[in-house]
Amino acid sequence: MNPEKLSLHGRSLLNRRGFIQTAGLSTLGLGLTSILASEGLLANDDAKTVSGKTPIRPQFKANDPYASRAAHFEAPAKQVLVIYCPGAVSHIDTFDYKPGLTKMHGKKPPGMPAVTFEGPSGNIAKPFWDFKPRGETGKMVSDLLPHLAEMVDDFCFIHSLHTETSAHPQGENFMNTGFTMEGFPSFGAWVTYALGTENQELPAFVAINDPRGLARSGKNNFGSGFLPAAFQGTDFNAKNPPANLFRPKAYTGNTDRRTTDLLQRLNANHLEKYPGDANLAGRIASYELAGRMQTSVPEVMDISGETQATLTAYGVDQGTDLKKEYAKNCILARRLIEKGVRVVQLFNGSDPAGGNGITNWDSHSKIKETHAMQAEIMDQPTAALIADMKQRGLLENTLVVWATEFGRMPFLQANGTGRDHNPDAFTCFMTGAGVKRGFSFGESDEFGFKATVNKRSVYDFNATLLHLMGLDHERLTFYHNGLERRLTNVHGEVIKDVIA
Repeated sequence: MNPEKLSLHGRSLLNRRGFIQTAGLSTLGLGLTSILASEGLLANDDAKTVSGKTPIRPQFKANDPYASRAAHFEAPAKQVLVIYCPGAVSHIDTFDYKPGLTKMHGKKPPGMPAVTFEGPSGNIAKPFWDFKPRGETGKMVSDLLPHLAEMVDDFCFIHSLHTETSAHPQGENFMNTGFTMEGFPSFGAWVTYALGTENQELPAFVAINDPRGLARSGKNNFGSGFLPAAFQGTDFNAKNPPANLFRPKAYTGNTDRRTTDLLQRLNANHLEKYPGDANLAGRIASYELAGRMQTSVPEVMDISGETQATLTAYGVDQGTDLKKEYAKNCILARRLIEKGVRVVQLFNGSDPAGGNGITNWDSHSKIKETHAMQAEIMDQPTAALIADMKQRGLLENTLVVWATEFGRMPFLQANGTGRDHNPDAFTCFMTGAGVKRGFSFGESDEFGFKATVNKRSVYDFNATLLHLMGLDHERLTFYHNGLERRLTNVHGEVIKDVIA
């Protein structure tokens, strides 16, 4: 290369002194950028969401990711409990009363598809359980869920939800992460990324898995995706503590403490040398939390101090073993909320071998038996959990959400004993901080086939949940692979009619 053809600045870079000076300044700039980023102080004024709003970056330090942080605006809900029922609960057999199904029972009206998700469709089927007016509002709820039915005056139902898919893994992903694909942050991860937690002794986000195991999408339902790993859900239940929580029996308490102290000194020395290493700082924070959890988790899991009246109300001492274990999970959920955990996700249903109505709500056949089986496990403990939280005043600051990934068809499948997946209409409900009580929003058509009146998407549903937590879904973003990512993608409107 001919140096005469280079610019003056280019020729200076070939000079040893000029090169060292430029390289030193560049390295200094990169180091400063890394430190500012790790402290949450790096500006990004040019970044815009599709809506044109400037993102609001959560201001947290890498070495203290769980510290409580302010919301975007004042909101009634400070914590959230999500009760999630994998497998798709039949809305038309539970909360969405459709007398048209009884009138058309055994017939196939025009406009219904000949083939659905799992094959040819059969004839219209009336609800498998009788509906009755409940509470002062007279809300029609089926006999399948008698305990929850007694509480309808406290609930805010959304009957006009629809989703983007009719497959369970993608449906779970979409409801819990806002995307059908894997690898995106869950709702709980977004909330804890934004708000941190009120209890530094326990994880900010806890996922209480069903006694039978994980749901179809597994840990993706409570994962952190591309957010910092500190914000993923920690999964355990009333029977199984977090994995690797306790020291091996071969190690004494003294040895364990000395080892921990040594690791803390080594990590602290390393962090002093590399103050901008956010990954190292995050790992240290996680290890320190894990150490505190060795005491705090056994304490919160210990329900021996609960009164007999409480245990009986939840159903811990009655019914099947699965119901008893789920009831204990419900008590654990309440105890975590009491301790200030920001997000608790409680699962009712799993998918160790395909589900098929036995381990979750996916009732393609024998819906009369399989839905009844799941309701026996879920109904009483869930109702007791909500009633207990209300009695203790926890609903004043806690939003409770009951959800499933989609609904079920108004007609039977070809085998004549179950209902297929229905992505075009399903029901979820909320109660607690910030939502109207004894209220129903939206409608599906006369057969519960498609959402019609005030039709709302899962994007709208998640936008509303974030709003109730004081978060603007259009401004809660994370820059990843060249895009300002958010829970609601580029969609979503807050359902203002359900807000108290």
